[in-house]
Amino acid sequence: MFDIEYKGGNGVVISGKKTQVVIDPKLSLVGLKDLSVKDAVELATEARFATKDPSAKLHIEGPGEYEIGEVSIRGSRATRHIDTSADEPVSTIYRLEIGDVRIAVLGNIAPKLSEDQLEEIGVVDILILPVGGNGYTLDAVSAATITRQIDPHVVVPIHYADKALQYEVPQDDVDLFIKELAAPVDDAGSKYKVKSSSSIPQVLTVVKIDRS
Repeated sequence: MFDIEYKGGNGVVISGKKTQVVIDPKLSLVGLKDLSVKDAVELATEARFATKDPSAKLHIEGPGEYEIGEVSIRGSRATRHIDTSADEPVSTIYRLEIGDVRIAVLGNIAPKLSEDQLEEIGVVDILILPVGGNGYTLDAVSAATITRQIDPHVVVPIHYADKALQYEVPQDDVDLFIKELAAPVDDAGSKYKVKSSSSIPQVLTVVKIDRS
């Protein structure tokens, strides 16, 4: 049905039969080459993570509802943990539906979701969220707390320590999140292949995808 690849930082590529979604492609912020969004949907959890390349089919960097190919996307505003109550929310949480599989994508957000946000996200099969912490993004504890709040079948951790990346602040190793969540781990290699909704584990599982 679709594949999920992890590219480093918040960069993720979801490839379906007809549509490709490239999440937070501006990887030059962490010392890598920006991801190509040619003929793809560019999905940014914050405007600064977008390349705004005109070759993309569609640019999304905020709230709204979108339909393209076999993918439905809904975005809702979220506050980052580094913001105050006086700041305008600049992050966006996304819910994607590909066939009967539901995916939630979280960026650099505050460490607890409100009831309204949980309702917006709804029932989720796969959750993708950053776990590296150290004042920049969700840490292992808050990422595990949010995972339990959303209660997906699969959680894909991203934005964690990687010697090849130049993060603004050091990031914790993914193993801290895995230990905190205390869920089974599936090493998917360089690509997580979702063949159907029935192929997704029914018990909460961490799917670790190698950066490719």
